Amino acid sequence: MIPEELVERIRLQADLVEIVGEHTRLKRSGRTFRGPCPLHGGEGPNFSVDPSKGFYKCFVCGEGGTVFTFLMKHLGMTYPDAIRTVAERVGIEVPDAREPHREDEPNRPLYDVNAFAADWFRRQLWEADAGREAREYIAKRGITRQAAERFGLGWAPVAWTAFGDAARKHGIPDAVLLELGLVKEPKSGTTPYDAFRGRIVFPIEDLGGRVVAFGGRILGAAEEHVPKYLNSPETPIYHKGRMLYGLGWSRGAIRKAEAALVVEGYMDYVSLASHGVENAVAPLGTAMTEDQAELIGKYAPRVILLYDSDKAGLKATFRAGDELLRAGVEVLVATLPDGEDPDSLVRGKGPEVLRRYLDDAVDVFERKVQILERKGFFSSIKGIRQAIDALLPTVRATSDEIMRGVYIGRVAEKTGVQKETLEREVAEAPMADGRRAGSGAGGGVQYPRGRRPEPRPAEELIARSSAPQRKIGPERNLVLVLLIDERRVERAAAELDEHDFADPGYRAIFHVLKEIEVDGGRDPDGAWRTRFPPEVQPLVEELCGSPAEEYTSAPEEFFESSLRRMRARALEGRILDKEREIERADPDQQPELVLEYQRMLQSVREAGLKVKGRVLYLTARDRMPGPPPDRR
Repeated sequence: MIPEELVERIRLQADLVEIVGEHTRLKRSGRTFRGPCPLHGGEGPNFSVDPSKGFYKCFVCGEGGTVFTFLMKHLGMTYPDAIRTVAERVGIEVPDAREPHREDEPNRPLYDVNAFAADWFRRQLWEADAGREAREYIAKRGITRQAAERFGLGWAPVAWTAFGDAARKHGIPDAVLLELGLVKEPKSGTTPYDAFRGRIVFPIEDLGGRVVAFGGRILGAAEEHVPKYLNSPETPIYHKGRMLYGLGWSRGAIRKAEAALVVEGYMDYVSLASHGVENAVAPLGTAMTEDQAELIGKYAPRVILLYDSDKAGLKATFRAGDELLRAGVEVLVATLPDGEDPDSLVRGKGPEVLRRYLDDAVDVFERKVQILERKGFFSSIKGIRQAIDALLPTVRATSDEIMRGVYIGRVAEKTGVQKETLEREVAEAPMADGRRAGSGAGGGVQYPRGRRPEPRPAEELIARSSAPQRKIGPERNLVLVLLIDERRVERAAAELDEHDFADPGYRAIFHVLKEIEVDGGRDPDGAWRTRFPPEVQPLVEELCGSPAEEYTSAPEEFFESSLRRMRARALEGRILDKEREIERADPDQQPELVLEYQRMLQSVREAGLKVKGRVLYLTARDRMPGPPPDRR
């Protein structure tokens, strides 16, 4: 017999919603979760799960009970097997000498080694002289020993092989340490060296409380070539895109608050929890993934993003926001004062001040609108086009049809574009950011009202200008510079439109680069490159890997030359279109069109371009003293 007190302890620690949610679709409904009954195969939301009481109930078939009852009824388990299954999930051992010994799970050695490592790092922090600086640092960050021990914080000494030597003395083979990423292979020599050195160590636990990986943070500010955070690699027991730091500790508080706070790093999480803000989680050194968003959605109907307000933080905010909207979660953004992060704010001013900022959090879409407005995107035609391109991915991301309508109405209000037009744009097949590939393509060609040609699929457009057929011209050169040097994107976006690119591959890259800039810039770990559509990924890699000789020798000249040539070609196309329009126009309309044409020619002169026959080309030295000659 399994002791009743142990059974009750297992039941209290079990996540009934999570376990049941693996067998049916559950959605929050007030304090409970509702969905189709998996026991009798119902379709309506007649099956209720109450996480606070730990019971489920179907109002059609009448079945109800605890987590153990559910596994017995649905999967045919015996009572002892159901208890043991749940106990294994929550990390509680259930000894039973009368049952035959079951074979250990294949990954048990990995869990055992991680448990050894977590204990060793913890003892280095609190018992070793080498951990004194780390102890002082933790205290200075406002984290008590009680809080640090609650989350298992440790210290990795600076010595190159301290941990590896201790593990080998304990009989742990190097092969296991290498598989877990605790040591690394040296480029020369034979002894592996420690992966974590001179860092505060944060054990990462699964929902059952088992240590599956580690994160390490250096003390103080990081040098330029040293990453602030270091994380374990993917292993058979650790998949960072499917987990969230702190969820095992915080899921109860998240359910109670009906909201999850998402912070950037381990230290933010530990600091908030130490000051009584318990309903937080943190991604594990990666952008928010689909699995992580859906995991949060199982526990909370609302998320408040608490990232930094710098470029990298804004980028992470909006990427996470879109992913969470796809998971059906309401997403808000809290904006902290300049120079503050959740850790510094709660340490310096207390949790009540932080909660005031949380109360003032705004919808993620509205936050995007605020930033675009502050940067002046709604004050020009080109800016409005760019703003729409930046906003529509978030409109498309939301799975709530009503909220999508609200977002479209907000875009219409800010831009003056009709809702119907925006709805059509939203509904088009996505590419890169969600816009249909080829939409508006034509290299400056203007189509009669309402008669734009049907957009071709992205694959067809990319195929038409595949890498071997692409010419080394201004489009390629400009995109190459923008991929290498982020600082030049804003300038190029101000002077060129996407439709100035005739090649759909370069156009798609330019569009994504502009979107990344609007979202806050590129992340230092290089994940921004994954935002390009698969069709152009090979082209992106080719351009990033082989900069032109002219660029490496004179980057500023190379950029300016490419930009001027692109502007020249765009102006040529518009002038040719205007000439055709004048030729086709009625006599009473021609004077006004001629004035427009003359203004365009003036732009050519001011840009330092020269007309020769039917071709515009750049004259870097020979500026035109007067208006261009009559081309006819």
